[in-house]
Amino acid sequence: MTPHINAKDGAFAKLVLMPGDPLRAKYIADNYLENVELVSNVRNVFMYTGYYKGNKVSVCASGMGVPSIGIYSYELFNFYGVEAIVRIGSAGSFRADIKNYEMVLAESAFSENTSFRSNIILGDESNVAKPSKELNVLIKNHAKNLNMNIHEERVLSEDAFYSEVSIEDRVKKSGGSVCVEMEAYGLFTVAERLNKKAATILTISDNLVTKEFTTSEERQNSFNEMMKLALSLAEDFQ
Repeated sequence: MTPHINAKDGAFAKLVLMPGDPLRAKYIADNYLENVELVSNVRNVFMYTGYYKGNKVSVCASGMGVPSIGIYSYELFNFYGVEAIVRIGSAGSFRADIKNYEMVLAESAFSENTSFRSNIILGDESNVAKPSKELNVLIKNHAKNLNMNIHEERVLSEDAFYSEVSIEDRVKKSGGSVCVEMEAYGLFTVAERLNKKAATILTISDNLVTKEFTTSEERQNSFNEMMKLALSLAEDFQ
């Protein structure tokens, strides 16, 4: 047990899929996993372990923002022997041609707030954190095999959900990010610090250019393509 996870030793698979929303984690467990068990529920942050097509995998909510995913990813990596975490979340598109329900694989994550990274990795105040190249290659290969299209691009990890800064300025400051989310920068930083694997797959839930938005229920229940892609990775972590 850790301060934020009440699971027993050995409760988690080597691969953890990490949606932000606890109810999205429950949806995946209920609809995709067999022999599934709720292994932790501290603060109603639901964490499950089960089997997808015979392969053991865990699905754990992260909550919202870098501090939250930083806590859960650190404890899973450092105390429970997890080898890889794939964030599966939603994002707001900065481009009209990257539409709702399309998928983005984070090539890198930019953040203006570097204090988290400078505290985790002493002396490193870089605005950019990167995923595991090996894991990104694996995800792209699985997407190809499943005939799924995915954009590999930089993403902006931003603390403020509501922003008065223009899309143009946000894209320029972040070095060409195609969408905005809130957790990838923290996850990549923790994985780098602990020499683990991490990646982020995002489904566009809102297009900030065309002003097309999805409901909370749609975000919770309709990102099935992303879920199937992430779950297919379980066979590589047995």
